[in-house]
Amino acid sequence: MRGFSILLASCLLVSCGGRDDDGIVDVAFIGEDQDLFADGLRLSSGAQHVRAATTEGLVALDSAGQLVPGLAERWIVTDDGASYIFRLRNSAWPDGSAITGESVRRALQGNIRALRGTSLSLDLAKITDIRAMTGRVVEIRLSSPMPDFLHLLAQPELGLLWKGRGTGPMALTVDEDRTVGQLGVVPPETRGFPRQEDWEDNYRPIRVHRLSAEAANAAFGANEVELVLGGRLHDLPLADTGALARGTVRIEAPLGLFGLQVISDDGFLADPRNREALALAIDRGALLQPFNLAGWVPTTRIVSPELQGATELVGERWSELSFEQRQSVARQRIGIWRREQGDDLTLAVAMPDGPGSRTLFRRLARMYQQVGLTLTLAGQGEAAQLRLKDRTARYGAARWFLNQLHCDLTDGLCSPEADRLVAEAIRTSDPEERDTLMANAEREMLAANFYLPLGAPIRWSLVRAGVEGFDENPWGVHPLFPLASGTM
Repeated sequence: MRGFSILLASCLLVSCGGRDDDGIVDVAFIGEDQDLFADGLRLSSGAQHVRAATTEGLVALDSAGQLVPGLAERWIVTDDGASYIFRLRNSAWPDGSAITGESVRRALQGNIRALRGTSLSLDLAKITDIRAMTGRVVEIRLSSPMPDFLHLLAQPELGLLWKGRGTGPMALTVDEDRTVGQLGVVPPETRGFPRQEDWEDNYRPIRVHRLSAEAANAAFGANEVELVLGGRLHDLPLADTGALARGTVRIEAPLGLFGLQVISDDGFLADPRNREALALAIDRGALLQPFNLAGWVPTTRIVSPELQGATELVGERWSELSFEQRQSVARQRIGIWRREQGDDLTLAVAMPDGPGSRTLFRRLARMYQQVGLTLTLAGQGEAAQLRLKDRTARYGAARWFLNQLHCDLTDGLCSPEADRLVAEAIRTSDPEERDTLMANAEREMLAANFYLPLGAPIRWSLVRAGVEGFDENPWGVHPLFPLASGTM
């Protein structure tokens, strides 16, 4: 289960302009409106990275997106796959009290309560009990096996706080306007590891900045930051991809959702067959051609076909039809509606502001124009019937994809029957029955046509030559702690 990366531009580091090396790794997160240092559990992408650096969970992800120990130094899974037993490090909370199975149980239960009403809460629904065992042992019991459970536990929102503070591996200080923060590595002995002489020589502080895409790209070009994270398709054209770029643009297509969500069932959109016409009219293979993303895999499915072990019970839609035939079906249905209503058909789509969104919109508008539909781009605060959904997966299972469209979470259209099937799949211990139920749930959602899949989401980063600790991975996540131990 791997994403892909494309090297758009690369050259040797040029020694011109910028600041002198002060021994700090400067990282810019794209997003002027996000709070990198949020205290709650509803976190932006940048805030998730900062939280993961300052607040360990039982397990964590490394730079390659692989599981590594966190507060748990080791763990076992029972034969039935429904119980996880963790042995905790011999370490203390920031107030000096010992980290015990009981304190971890209480901290984890607090996080689960605070996440109610979020998609992560749905993902955690299989947890039936958390038990503190002797000393530094805690057990988590599930209603049925979940092969990706450890990856779910590694999410930043499940980092464990005690009296509002985490255990590291890094400590954070923030400036007054909350736009810049500095992360320093916590001493090994404070985290329950053996004392090491001169351990500071192996690490560099990290300074994180909250910038717009334009400002982040300019800072990278001026050699003021070594790394830019958080780029998406809507701001990809702002990335410096010229021949003289002093670094590289790394593009990933992580697992996740990228498509159009129908948020109104008025008029033309009241009929699922009409909503299907919108999906039929999109030439997904040509949709992102202006971005030159060779290797991007389009799909008509909700659950990513790139998912390892993805069920083969659900295939790509309309594979027996050519695109021209699909266009013809869409044109016919739109034509019938226009004749019955005696009016043109116009729909508005909401997208994040940015040049990439405008390029994507123009491609979609041209495709819809060919079948008799006018697509407009909704401005800030304007009503829209469609909305671009762009989200990376937290773990590699069909349930994550289906949970994102759950009726309890969306303000658009949904399928209660699909939600019921997912809930039934959670309860079963039979893998074949689970896969069948998940496949049926996906079919229900596809038949309702309230989400029009396009393909994998796009993420991009700017990475200075010589930076270590950055790796492409299936999740589009780039932990900060590995960057602290990298060389420059």
